[in-house]
Amino acid sequence: MDHREKKPVWVIGHKNPDTDSICAAISYAYFKSQLGDDQTYIPKKAGKLNGESRYVLDRFSVPEPETVTDVSTQLKDLSFRRNAGIDSHYSLKKAWSLMRRLDVVTMPVVTRDGFLEGIISNSDIAYSYMDVIDNRILSRARTQYLNILETLNGTILSGNDHAYFIKGKVVMAAGSEERVRQDIQADDLVIVGNIHDRIQTVLEQNPSCVVITGSSKENIDPDVILMAGAIQCVLIVTEFDSFTTARLINQSMPIRSVMTKDHFISFDLDDRVDDVQEQMSKVRHRDFPVLDQQHRYIGMVSRRNLLDAQKKKIILVDHNEKSQAVDGIEEAEILEIIDHHRLGSLETMQPIYFRNQPLGCTNTIIYYMFQEKEIPIPQKIAGIMLSAILSDTLMFRSPTCTPMDEAAARALAEIADVDIEELAVAMFEAGSDFTGKTPEQIVYTDFKIFYSGEVSFGVSQVSAPTTRQLDSIRDGLSSYLKTVQADKNLDMVFVMLTNILEENSELLYAGNDAERIIQSAFSDQLENRNGRIYLPGVVSRKKQMVPPIIEAIQREE
Repeated sequence: MDHREKKPVWVIGHKNPDTDSICAAISYAYFKSQLGDDQTYIPKKAGKLNGESRYVLDRFSVPEPETVTDVSTQLKDLSFRRNAGIDSHYSLKKAWSLMRRLDVVTMPVVTRDGFLEGIISNSDIAYSYMDVIDNRILSRARTQYLNILETLNGTILSGNDHAYFIKGKVVMAAGSEERVRQDIQADDLVIVGNIHDRIQTVLEQNPSCVVITGSSKENIDPDVILMAGAIQCVLIVTEFDSFTTARLINQSMPIRSVMTKDHFISFDLDDRVDDVQEQMSKVRHRDFPVLDQQHRYIGMVSRRNLLDAQKKKIILVDHNEKSQAVDGIEEAEILEIIDHHRLGSLETMQPIYFRNQPLGCTNTIIYYMFQEKEIPIPQKIAGIMLSAILSDTLMFRSPTCTPMDEAAARALAEIADVDIEELAVAMFEAGSDFTGKTPEQIVYTDFKIFYSGEVSFGVSQVSAPTTRQLDSIRDGLSSYLKTVQADKNLDMVFVMLTNILEENSELLYAGNDAERIIQSAFSDQLENRNGRIYLPGVVSRKKQMVPPIIEAIQREE
């Protein structure tokens, strides 16, 4: 990614998204894209679709937004070096030359399939030079003759340059003929000057490779070439003198013989920059490999890259509480908030556009923004916006519903060309199909966490058009609430079983103080029917459930 490229803006609702949250992300992203500000707006969601939301998107043929679980700054948000990896057969000299040309101190070593085999650093290469006192190191490293040719700028006169030097030692053919015969054994690699008799003596010892120094192909006796070919000896000629050849030849070793293969640090694209920075601080390396989701190598990241990280750009819809926001929101750059709930706990680094209206639905706010800018609403967008209003206002039955909500819904119904009551009933039935769902799935379909001082509580709302549907899940949910309380580390948990058509809610709860708080919050409304607590007329979590609970908690303090 080019670091100067404009990052897209994600429009996203709260965790455990409901229909308003999903549809607001889509409709507001579309609205923003029509303003012509040369910015890309992409709707996202912070959790799975519930049955009602899925029905709405399918009915109006609107694509489901991608799920995002964390918006913290990740390695994929950085501009880092994307240089290719090198093969483990590379010679030390070739690797060193490439590192100098790229001005890097570490190179990744990768397979042909792109998987990371190890890393080679300039210190690995330097140590290999300093520590080499073994004249058999080239054969132990299984050095390819092609590497020797490249290192010595040589020319092959006989043999297979793709073969490997796998047995024997490196010998300088110096001194008397007797000394040469004593020093050289079969399969050795011999460095010798262009002296015919001495080369002949060397070849008589049946070496695997002979390097003739200080000469060129044209100056080599053809008989020498024939003799080498007869014994399948690799014959190389180089213009370097014998001293230079002896000094350079160990640089032909493959890097696999000295590279770091184990216990090196690599990072994934999805790793959080804060976590990466912490790990980097514990080691002295300057560059680290980055892997994709298939664990293939894609580039190298350094501490310097972390200093120039780009935060994700976010617009929040249908919430403004940190506890309800996608993970990592404190690391993102929040540009706007469009909401209809009470003011929450989110903080921003700079002033932003924050539109919060006491309406029944976020999509109602967005509808009037379309009107203010005189932007036409496409039929599909109108359909999902209408669905969101019907969902949040329970088809105008909720006390949160305002005349503005109903007016917006009826205008959107005309654009979408749908019958309001038919759509609402179909939506509610799709949302209350609990077949095959676990208590966990049902509770967390529409679950929000709230705080009052140091007291935390969660409220889940499960809605259905008939009592029969709610009766089928009551016992399972009631037994599961203690698990929810423990998993989320909450003081209290409440579940509203809301009958949409009868306009009431049965209340399930868990927590040591939950019953006392409920008695205090709803002393005038609460009805006990055969041991079950009912709240007649209570259908809105936002307006009728949460505020009385918070007031009751505050009275207890």
